[in-house]
Amino acid sequence: MHEMSIAMSLLETAELHALKNGALQINEIEVEVGALAGVMVESLEFCFESASKGTLAEGAKLTITSIPGMGECMSCNARFPVEAEYDSCPICDEVLIRVVQGHELKVKAINID
Repeated sequence: MHEMSIAMSLLETAELHALKNGALQINEIEVEVGALAGVMVESLEFCFESASKGTLAEGAKLTITSIPGMGECMSCNARFPVEAEYDSCPICDEVLIRVVQGHELKVKAINID
């Protein structure tokens, strides 16, 4: 379950910034997760709760914003929503597309005291 390693990485990042700013507690971590990032949000939430025990983030809220997948056709330059890496263009039916959004996995904000 790679969600546990993601949760631990999020906690490590948050704690590093919290300690650098003299914080005693992390109240909330806001994360952006792309629809194509391969992350199961429910598993990440569960893992975060478990991994945060005994840390500055124990009891912290994990707020996850889902970023939809977006593709761009390499032939006609149309932009359109995608649900998979290999969707085809809805305009010209070309299969050569470039995913331009949806792989994100990043910390957007950390709320500390």
